[in-house]
Amino acid sequence: VQLQASGGGLVQAGDRLSLSCAAAGRTSSMFFMAWFRQAPGKEREFVARISWGDGIERYADSVKGRFTISRDAAKNTAYLQMNILKPEDTAVYYCAGGPVPSTLVSAYEYWGQGTQVTVSS
Repeated sequence: VQLQASGGGLVQAGDRLSLSCAAAGRTSSMFFMAWFRQAPGKEREFVARISWGDGIERYADSVKGRFTISRDAAKNTAYLQMNILKPEDTAVYYCAGGPVPSTLVSAYEYWGQGTQVTVSS
């Protein structure tokens, strides 16, 4: 499975940005897709995940109410709509896919290349 993330950029605090993650290859074992982020000098952290089949979502407390994860099964693509962005949201954002629901990096087998999101104050 190959994951291709896109949509990062430089925005101001309060702005919105949308990320996409397109999956290709043998996606039949990829039941969950998630977004993680990693800021400089920090560990990679969970942001949101979605069940590919029934669309059940889960969010980190830090983004709940501001970010929305979604998926288009027909396009094999997941999205992360980020609203009311804050400087502390600045990070490289990674999409990930795997067979089980988890907030742990180690649970995901497939990773995209990462896309930079920078929020200026």
